[in-house]
Amino acid sequence: MSNRRAFLQGAALLGAGVVSKAGAASLPEAPVQGSAATAAPLTPPNGRPYNPVVTLNGWSLPWRMKDGVKEFHLVAEPVVREVAPGMHANLWGYNGQSPGPTIEVVEGDRVRIFVTNKLPEHTSVHWHGQILPNGMDGVSGVTQPSIKPGKTFVYEFVAKHAGTFMYHPHADEMAQMAMGMMGFWVTHPKDIRQHAVDRDFVFLLGAYDIEPGSYTPKVNTMLDFNLWTFNSRVFPAIDPMVVRRGDRVRIRAGNLTMTNHPIHVHGHTFEVTGTDGGWVRPSARWPEVTADIGVGQMRAIEFVADNPGDWAFHCHKSHHTMNAMGHDVPTLIGVDHRGVAEKINRLVPGYMVMGDKGGAMGGMQMRLPENTLPMMTGTGQFGDIEMGGMFTLLKVREGQARGDYRDPGHYRHPKGTVAYEWTGEVPAAPTAPGAPAGPVQGAMNVRRGGGHEGHH
Repeated sequence: MSNRRAFLQGAALLGAGVVSKAGAASLPEAPVQGSAATAAPLTPPNGRPYNPVVTLNGWSLPWRMKDGVKEFHLVAEPVVREVAPGMHANLWGYNGQSPGPTIEVVEGDRVRIFVTNKLPEHTSVHWHGQILPNGMDGVSGVTQPSIKPGKTFVYEFVAKHAGTFMYHPHADEMAQMAMGMMGFWVTHPKDIRQHAVDRDFVFLLGAYDIEPGSYTPKVNTMLDFNLWTFNSRVFPAIDPMVVRRGDRVRIRAGNLTMTNHPIHVHGHTFEVTGTDGGWVRPSARWPEVTADIGVGQMRAIEFVADNPGDWAFHCHKSHHTMNAMGHDVPTLIGVDHRGVAEKINRLVPGYMVMGDKGGAMGGMQMRLPENTLPMMTGTGQFGDIEMGGMFTLLKVREGQARGDYRDPGHYRHPKGTVAYEWTGEVPAAPTAPGAPAGPVQGAMNVRRGGGHEGHH
């Protein structure tokens, strides 16, 4: 796509000659990730041991050890992210992806992060939730000069507290975060046994406004976003979270959108065990099936996966489980389209009536503009799933091997455990007082004009 090529060519030209050869020799490598698939956990090659996390549709950033310091290299740059097959977005991110790679360290580690700016404007990196020296906090103009295009800055501090954190710019935030600049940070406890779980998933909640047929988000959108994402992916392209029956599972999510998200899991109850402020002591936890994650917040939830199946995991705001959603569509339930549809079809061949019986697409396939997605999509073993956006599956399996995150396919339900159609006799349904008998035919009756006289 020429749009994507031009976008990345501009980034390559900007990045040329960022540092001198002598300077490059002293910098750690900046690995790049081109795939949107979930990478295997990064087993620490050196330093203190820890239990690695799995970044949903993402990866963890390798480091080098130099004189006892963990050195990372982040490159802020334009990227092309596959939101789902058939749709790509021109975003800004780190090391080839948006969100950027997860950074994993151990409590007490001294870390040194080199940040190279290949964006067309200045930037900075704020280490959200970290307790560190003021000059390392990453707020442009307050704690540091901004990082100009083509420049590299160094952040260095001790990761004092174990927990769940984020990183993002504190420079031109409205544009840069709307373009996808964000990443996850996990500081593991010194004691590998502390807060240990069998599977530990992380992802960030993101929102974009990308008009059908275009590639670049509208950065001045406040609330009316049309793509709601887990790690800049939408269903059905979000990988499932695959676990073994009996595993203790942790899911950590951070919210860098402009609204809250009630994250809901089916088939299990959980406890909120951590925030970006630290771990929640056991006496303060309570059982839940939905955790509301506010703007700028992190939540870690934990549960024992003791109920086999393919369980929905999603934001409970229903418009956040749709893709490419329009906001100015009238409600047409009950409106008789028959005569109008015939006339429109003479002008627009192939026109289809939608919305007169509800919002379900019913298997209809419409021709879409370039680089966009159906509002509701996905197919399961029983038919259309009719979801999008912030939705995926928690797949709990009896025989899943330890450390195996591969999709095991559809759940095989034991006999007699699936809802089925009743084919026996059905009693007559009661009718509400004053309601017309039988099904409503034709258009709705609408009262127009007038005041409230005679209304009861």
